[in-house]
Amino acid sequence: MALTLYGLKNCDTCRKALKVCRAFDDETTFVDVRADGISRADLERFYGAFGAALLNTRSTTWRGLDDAERTRDPIDLLMAHPALMKRPVIDHDGDLTLGWGADVAAKFTA
Repeated sequence: MALTLYGLKNCDTCRKALKVCRAFDDETTFVDVRADGISRADLERFYGAFGAALLNTRSTTWRGLDDAERTRDPIDLLMAHPALMKRPVIDHDGDLTLGWGADVAAKFTA
């Protein structure tokens, strides 16, 4: 079983999710999308699964972008500003989840 959590190490939600995921699978891998980077292929896979929901348009990073920047290709935008990715994205054996709501948490606590 492979479980990878993509997020930011200083994000409270990602830390909560990581703690639960590591209890579920002690070999959980954490990828800090800002510090470690993220591949274009992974972003394309995530965007294919979640579409525009992958962009966190409520973030400070988003609010700091001008209108021209916001209209860029979403994958290019996420490559340039990885903190714009809504998080966490969890890849559990190819099954992707976005965010850390009660429904997602339940998958890893049952």
